[in-house]
Amino acid sequence: MKDDEYWRDKLTAEEYEVCREKGTERPFTGEYWNTTDEGVYNCRCCGEPLFLSDSKFDAGCGWPSFFQPADGGAIEEAPDHTLGMTRTEIMCKKCGSHLGHVFEDGPNPTGLRYCVNSLSVKLEKAD
Repeated sequence: MKDDEYWRDKLTAEEYEVCREKGTERPFTGEYWNTTDEGVYNCRCCGEPLFLSDSKFDAGCGWPSFFQPADGGAIEEAPDHTLGMTRTEIMCKKCGSHLGHVFEDGPNPTGLRYCVNSLSVKLEKAD
């Protein structure tokens, strides 16, 4: 496990706030909310593959949304009771980076919407 000093040196202030302090970027402002490029969305902190572009869809919410992770074991979930709501937080299982939240209002085949902050992922475009 890396300490705060390591992450502050590696990430921008905005990335640190989202990834390490569980912040949220404003809707319709992130780098990937409307991106349609093909590739793999990796964890910005550790590089772990998290989502594939073929599972990305336009949820109309202003954040990149996916109906499933690239690998079922790449994402960790935890209850989140902040802001007077009950939600399910999603994190990178490898490094614990905050990614966003998962909701049960997504499309088939899973019915899930993994709502992800652009600042927490980095798209590795397909060749």
